[in-house]
Amino acid sequence: MGLTAKEREGPEGRLGNVGAVCGRYTSITPVVALARYFDIDEVVADDLGARYNVAPTDPVYAVARRGDGLRLGTLRWGLVPPWADDVKVGARMINARAESVIDKPAFRQAFAQRRCLLPADGFYEWQRDRAGATGQPWYVRHPDGEPLALAGLWETWRPRGGGDGRVVSAAIVTTAANAALASIHHRMPVVLPARAWPDWLDPHNHDTEALARLLVPAPDDLLAPVAVAPLVNRVANNGPALVEPIPEQETSAG
Repeated sequence: MGLTAKEREGPEGRLGNVGAVCGRYTSITPVVALARYFDIDEVVADDLGARYNVAPTDPVYAVARRGDGLRLGTLRWGLVPPWADDVKVGARMINARAESVIDKPAFRQAFAQRRCLLPADGFYEWQRDRAGATGQPWYVRHPDGEPLALAGLWETWRPRGGGDGRVVSAAIVTTAANAALASIHHRMPVVLPARAWPDWLDPHNHDTEALARLLVPAPDDLLAPVAVAPLVNRVANNGPALVEPIPEQETSAG
């Protein structure tokens, strides 16, 4: 029940979410390595392969607590609230703002009860050009190449009237950009440190005020942004060339 490639792409083969906060990211680390990194107890995800251009409505890896252990599974990127009339609404709900997750109807129940980590090897942000249009893409990752644990919220949607079509989906929580990224984009995904994972993943932790205090910009030295070619703008493109740095003089914004 996902969007077709044509529906997901806008003019010139670009996704409508290009230029959005964390509108694309990379998922390169294999499932086996992710399971070790996050100390997973149960893996229910097939290996999706190396993907350098994960886009809204794609299946993505997610870590959540189930019972006494952590489970690594897959869900759909783009949160579909249980009350939505159609699953396609999720394509517009890929991000949840940290400042409003406590109160916003689409996210407040998930924030209180259904939180997850979305593993990523890096994410893309788009720097506006002087005219204000979406311009230069930047790839942002950990300097040592370690996976990032993006704060996520998940929900389960079922079509009205019953029947097949259950969709489990998620959104990435975003916050204000840190100093390292502020010149590129004014917002960034929340990257949770390992010490915050137990509280964030505990479904019995309903202290939303304390949880909201975890949703802060990453330390300035945690992430390394590099300018990349606009290959990522087209959803069909994939491969290591998307994250190759380009010379500074070739950037289209600044």
